[in-house]
Amino acid sequence: MSQTSLKQKKNETGMRSSKESLDVDKRRDSDKSGVRLNTQGSQESLPKTDSRGYVVRNQWSRTSRSPSIKGGSEEPRSKNNAVKLPNSSTPSRTSSTSPSQHDSPPPSAPPSARQSTPTQQQSMPLDSRPPTPPEPEPSHRRPPTKTQDNPETRTQGIMRSSQPRDYTLSAPIEWKSYSQRRMYYPPGQLEPDCMSQQQQQEEEEEEEKDDEEAYWESLKKFYEKVPSCSRPRPPKPKHAITIAVSSRALFNMVDARKVYEEEGLEKYMEYQLNNENVILTPGPAFRFVKALQHVNARLRELYPNEQDLFDIVLMTNNHAQVGVRLINSVNHYGLLIDRFCLTGGKSPIGYLKAYLTNLYLSADSEKVQEAIQEGIASAKMFDGAKDMAYCDTQLRVAFDGDAVLFSDESDHIATKHGLDKFFQHESLFENKPLAQGPLKGFLEDLGRLQKKFYAKNERLLCPIRTYLVTARSAASSGARVLKTLRRWGLEIDEALFLAGAPKGPILMKIRPHIFFDDHMFHIEGAQKLGTIAAHVPYGHSQKYSA
Repeated sequence: MSQTSLKQKKNETGMRSSKESLDVDKRRDSDKSGVRLNTQGSQESLPKTDSRGYVVRNQWSRTSRSPSIKGGSEEPRSKNNAVKLPNSSTPSRTSSTSPSQHDSPPPSAPPSARQSTPTQQQSMPLDSRPPTPPEPEPSHRRPPTKTQDNPETRTQGIMRSSQPRDYTLSAPIEWKSYSQRRMYYPPGQLEPDCMSQQQQQEEEEEEEKDDEEAYWESLKKFYEKVPSCSRPRPPKPKHAITIAVSSRALFNMVDARKVYEEEGLEKYMEYQLNNENVILTPGPAFRFVKALQHVNARLRELYPNEQDLFDIVLMTNNHAQVGVRLINSVNHYGLLIDRFCLTGGKSPIGYLKAYLTNLYLSADSEKVQEAIQEGIASAKMFDGAKDMAYCDTQLRVAFDGDAVLFSDESDHIATKHGLDKFFQHESLFENKPLAQGPLKGFLEDLGRLQKKFYAKNERLLCPIRTYLVTARSAASSGARVLKTLRRWGLEIDEALFLAGAPKGPILMKIRPHIFFDDHMFHIEGAQKLGTIAAHVPYGHSQKYSA
């Protein structure tokens, strides 16, 4: 070989080495600036790297394939699988192959050409490989966990989490009401701030409703255990027969009355308060009230929804402080008295019409006269001088005729003109009905209730029986009386004409619960023999005052 050719080869080799050294220097400078020169000398932007020097690629799913390797292996990616850039200090190798052999296949190439194996990746030319990232600086970061260090373990965890889990279904819980569920939670466990105001209000209303229902249920059970408390409802006043009774007529209050008359009102009230738990003894109207209650019970048996019943009202001028003793006594004897009127020293006559009173019984003659003047049937009660047995299954009421059931017209003629004129007058007006007296309305009420029993074929077992006990003579004046009752549509079970004889012995045989008369000598005669009598101060001839 000639010397000239050897020199040319040496020059070409030197120029080539110098050219390669210049390319290496340019690459280093481009690495620093983030731009890389390809094998052909053109600038190429470097891939983005993170702080640790790893290439930042698109965030594909760990289980999905890389878009550039569609037919490759399906190994999941991890941080350890990231491709590290080659170290810049590593000397670059030159290859005798042409640049076309190192370029990746074009997109139009078949899939087999686009697939690359790990061997092919390792044999990539150094010019196309990314630079090696710098060594990371020491830091105080948290050391990687075992899962991060081991890609297989991490891949298994991901695959396991993607699989559907089987949840065991528990049996359905039995439904319970709010009050039952609330028992499982203490009151302070549910914070009121966690619930809306409407929800709190609904829970409070439901709780109040539950408490109210529980209260009434317990109260119902309590009353069912106490037989004396199972009392019927009182009738409506507009349908009932109202009987107003004073406290002194219903109970024996002679001792209390004596304290009032001798020591005054304050001592009387103190006496009643100190003895409010002492039960009062029965008074003259006590047996009559008990008989009225028996009639009500029989009527309720035949007519459960009956309102035409006797309604007892305790009407007294006592103060309210005395009411406790009266209530205790009423409940002790089982009297069905629900309406009280305690006027505190004032006269109760003004309340009689407000209570729709049909009959007023009192121990005060002045109040009785006031009531009669107001057009209310009234009578003053007198107790019998000795004890007498009374019928408990039948109400027995005895009436005098003149000035009680009838007017005092005939009585006035007999007093002013004598008995002869009286007989002539009665025979002359035999077919003319007598005018009504103060107790005529009460007799009508009794007759109306009697017909209710007759309608049920209870005539012989009727719990009401009425008597006419009069001093008239049947032959001379009795016909007008019976015709008057017939004209009124009233029936008297027994009519006794005594023709002036004493009434006491007859009444002792009858044993009525109450006997109404307008003359005091008949009242006193009946009282001596043990009959409970009621004086009716009606007529012009009344001279008696208590």
